[in-house]
Amino acid sequence: MSLFFQNQPKGARPQRVDDLLGNELMARIGRLDLVSRKIFSGKLQGERRSKRRGQSVEFADFRPYVHGDDLRFIDWNIFGRLDRLFLKIFLEEEDLSLLIAIDTSASMDWGDPNKLVFAQRLAMALGYIGLVNHNRVTLASFGEEGGLRKLANLRGRRRTSEMGKWLLDLKPGGRGTFEESMKSLALARQGRGVMLVISDFLLKDGYEKGLRYVAGRGYDLWCVQTLAPQEIDPTAHGLAGDWRLTDVEDRDEAEVTASPGLVEQYRANLGAWCAQLRDFAVRRSIMHMVVDTSTDIDVLLLEYLRRRGLLR
Repeated sequence: MSLFFQNQPKGARPQRVDDLLGNELMARIGRLDLVSRKIFSGKLQGERRSKRRGQSVEFADFRPYVHGDDLRFIDWNIFGRLDRLFLKIFLEEEDLSLLIAIDTSASMDWGDPNKLVFAQRLAMALGYIGLVNHNRVTLASFGEEGGLRKLANLRGRRRTSEMGKWLLDLKPGGRGTFEESMKSLALARQGRGVMLVISDFLLKDGYEKGLRYVAGRGYDLWCVQTLAPQEIDPTAHGLAGDWRLTDVEDRDEAEVTASPGLVEQYRANLGAWCAQLRDFAVRRSIMHMVVDTSTDIDVLLLEYLRRRGLLR
């Protein structure tokens, strides 16, 4: 699936953390928060409010005391007035983890705007939202030579710079193994929460086995399929005549003539591939969305992802 023009548009690489997330966007998204479609019980008492009742700092209600309740939570003022025992109930705060897995295989290093740069900026923005809300944030990259890389268990706004420098250091290349990377992430899972896989999902070995490892393992799983404008509509970006297409991952080549019939077949194949991924996701309660890399990050965050329910 990952066949591209030999002369690849790549765009400028971000050099500084500010190139990933500027002050203006940082201020706009600082009020957002992550939302899970499920209510999770984390291992740590964190900043995530839950519908469950338990011990926390925020009072919720009273209920009559029953034998076996913890005496520490009896309201003795009410007992003094009514001569009856009532227990204080608190909203429990739960720990929500955010795991962002970024595809850095060679097929992501393409497009204008570049798919990998788009993934870096999106991961930076979502990671920042997680940090300012005291979620536990973990970043991972797969597809590079050498296998899975991770930056684990970040908390708090002060870790923003560290997260940005890690993202800037990502290098595209190689094919990687999606299945093995997802298996490693599933086995290393800490707590429960939201997981985003940011990839073009143009994987010759398929995505099914890899996604099965992380689906239903305590993650509210999102597949963010990033595609460049040149992939979505190649004729609008100069694909005409005779071309030698080179697979950027295994260097397979194919000579084609970009006739109207061939372009329509390409569009049909791409549409079928995306629809297959969407259907696979729906059957497993995975959220799937296709994102054009020309989409403004602030529009994606403040409009699309809020409408889809990831942010509020």
